Amino acid sequence: MSVSASSLSQYLEQLPGTTFRKLYQQPSTAFAIFRRMLPHMAKTIVMAILYSPTPFLLSDLDLWVKPTATREKDQALAILRSLHIVQPQSLTLTANFKNSLRLALEGGGDHNSFGVPSTDPIPAEVDHAFLDRYARKKWDDILHYVVSATGLTSIEKGSSGPKQSVKDLLMAGRLVERSHGELKITHIGFSFLLQEANAQVWALLLLWLEAIDAAHANGAKSDMDSVDMLSFFFLLASLEFGRAYSTDALTESRRNMLPVLIDFGLIYIPQHNTHQFFPTRLATTLTSNETALRSVSAGFSAASSATSDEQDKCTIILETNFRMYAYVHSPLQIAVLALFSDLKFRFKGLVSGHLTRKSIKKAVSHGITAEQIVSYLSTHADEQMYRYAAANNKPVLPPVVIDQIRLWQLDTERISTRDGYLFKEFDEYKEYKAVADFADNIGVCAWRNDKKGIFFATKVEQIKDFMKSRKKANEAGNAG
Repeated sequence: MSVSASSLSQYLEQLPGTTFRKLYQQPSTAFAIFRRMLPHMAKTIVMAILYSPTPFLLSDLDLWVKPTATREKDQALAILRSLHIVQPQSLTLTANFKNSLRLALEGGGDHNSFGVPSTDPIPAEVDHAFLDRYARKKWDDILHYVVSATGLTSIEKGSSGPKQSVKDLLMAGRLVERSHGELKITHIGFSFLLQEANAQVWALLLLWLEAIDAAHANGAKSDMDSVDMLSFFFLLASLEFGRAYSTDALTESRRNMLPVLIDFGLIYIPQHNTHQFFPTRLATTLTSNETALRSVSAGFSAASSATSDEQDKCTIILETNFRMYAYVHSPLQIAVLALFSDLKFRFKGLVSGHLTRKSIKKAVSHGITAEQIVSYLSTHADEQMYRYAAANNKPVLPPVVIDQIRLWQLDTERISTRDGYLFKEFDEYKEYKAVADFADNIGVCAWRNDKKGIFFATKVEQIKDFMKSRKKANEAGNAG
């Protein structure tokens, strides 16, 4: 298992059609995937055929789409087919997805797919601010544990860190590892730290799913099923933040999931009333773009600007001589800065250092990209830098520094490898051109050589379906 390959889209695309049929039985799942996973063009296509009384033809779609948007259309269709939302060679919605999305939009039914509100009184201490603090503490414990493996900081006093089950999951996902008795962070762990919180949460949830699947493959008995677990995650994402929901309405397997979700900070259950649970902001924003949580230190607080904490703010001033000043209090933020910079001095509320060839190359060797570093610096740039850039019509960060960061990364990339599939030896050039153009249009063609009639693709499923349909069409034409 590895976080690098466990983004939600990649995880879903590798699932078989039978799994999607089970997932789409729940309206909350169909609605969540429609809302989070589909680009605008794909959503438009789905809504156009959702209530259409007659079949929607591909030729009709071509009339809708401008010639300049053909590539966008092909990519949208490829996503819809990979997620088993439409039939392989038509624009017909799969039955379960169609029925569930209609229920989600119209309401009705007794599926309880969007949770059952609790009728018990809400404890006086539980409000939005309380849930924010609770979730943030849980998530910070996890992040502090990962960062402590860098050796640059230790787990904060007064914090016991995450539960052992979470630590085991981090070890299984190879975010951290033990070497000669010491906890060490891996390059996957470094990349994890620089992700936004929403991606971090999904990374751990998907590691949990993979752990359950691995346990089943090894013959271990468990009442948890990865398909039902994934469906429950989508249900949590559809709940209302701050509202109490009944645990009694959940199945036994889902109730058994609650302790781990508590460890992640996704839900809160009052000690004096275990019959109700509260989804936190980490759960309710799983399938929305509401939280662009770029702060790896807070991992959560930026979800709501109203609850931001001075303790977690980090503002950076970057000079053209590669010197960096960061106004920061959080040990976690300081550790993150040390991942890609050479820190020289540390004062109360201020650290200073340099971006050097050695520090950038070290970061790159741990899986951190130049673009991630640039994005981080830009996100945390001091307000004065933004004002100066706007007044003088200049970029926020010094171009000479940004260019050099990218050049230092290129120094380490004399050669790179990439998994994929090589297509060659086509019967005729016309066939090669059609298949290569299709792969290019859906965004999976990484390299092509039209002169030699070969191309390299990162994914093969959609190309295989296209080649099969093309072959059938040719055979039908020859028979006629």
